[in-house]
Amino acid sequence: MAPEADASAMPLVDISTLRGKEKAAILLITMGPEKSAQVFKHLKEEEIETLTLEIANTNLIMPDVREAVLQEFYQICLAQQYITEGGIGHARTILEKALGEERAVEIISKLTVALKARPFDFIKKADASQLLTFIQGEHPQAIALIMSYLRPQQASQILIELSPDKQAEVAKRIAIMDRTSPDVIKEVERALEKKVAATMMEDYTVAGGVDAVVEILNSVDRTTEKNILEILESEDADLSEEIRRKMFIFEDILNMDGRSIQRFLREGIDNRDLAIALKGTTEEVRQVIFNNMSKRLVAMLIEEMDFMGPVRRSDVEESQQKIVGIIRRLQDAGEIIVSRGGGDDMIV
Repeated sequence: MAPEADASAMPLVDISTLRGKEKAAILLITMGPEKSAQVFKHLKEEEIETLTLEIANTNLIMPDVREAVLQEFYQICLAQQYITEGGIGHARTILEKALGEERAVEIISKLTVALKARPFDFIKKADASQLLTFIQGEHPQAIALIMSYLRPQQASQILIELSPDKQAEVAKRIAIMDRTSPDVIKEVERALEKKVAATMMEDYTVAGGVDAVVEILNSVDRTTEKNILEILESEDADLSEEIRRKMFIFEDILNMDGRSIQRFLREGIDNRDLAIALKGTTEEVRQVIFNNMSKRLVAMLIEEMDFMGPVRRSDVEESQQKIVGIIRRLQDAGEIIVSRGGGDDMIV
């Protein structure tokens, strides 16, 4: 049982006007660089960038503001633990005794908004192989709905195991999905014979869309990715093109100018990864890479490729994905721009 919240631990000042990212920055500054670095390991790149910028712009933190942020964070952590132990009602009862009704309602409200916005929480921690046994026999629309709420890595593992035809069908339905009625979500949940942890939101919940399917496809292996995109292209060329515009695959290096290629090559790519990646690509891609390297480095790379002999397809895909990850990161940061239509590229 978690320790009860200290009734005297009330915020010293009103911090309700502070935005969430401001409070997060104050908390991380207070924690210090080592502990903050551990927190960053669990965040997305865009979240890290946002918080880093916020921290950089935070010059002075008054002691009472810092104390209030720490107390609020502590109280929210306790509330989450109470909810895990006995549900929202249990958490509210304990917090009301410790902090008073007004403060308890305020904390619970912040948490329940997040809880209500997360359908299918009961399967998000399930093993992908186990989850597959529940949903592979479902209609593609039901599978698409469920996968839209899963973590991309979890959804990609399921997508890989589906039949080729169903892969493309599910990917297509995720891409064109916009808003789904809570009644439909509840019906699918009941079909899985699971109990929802929190009450569904009364309004429509946004899920799916092209961004969702792109995020999933970015996590699957190249064979699955190519199969889905090829089928989608034959069935819905416009949708396929929209998805491709938001994706980057290794062969898209052909659409980059020399300066952009040189930029990502300077990003500390391991020579062995580059050699393995080039072993499994076209001669055209190899030449584009070679043309943007010194003759000495090209000779070393070719020697490395010859020395390693045949390589497994899975190793090629893994090395290519590492390089693609670097290119995508630089592209997201605005340091390089990749043309999709053969137009001009530039470094900003």
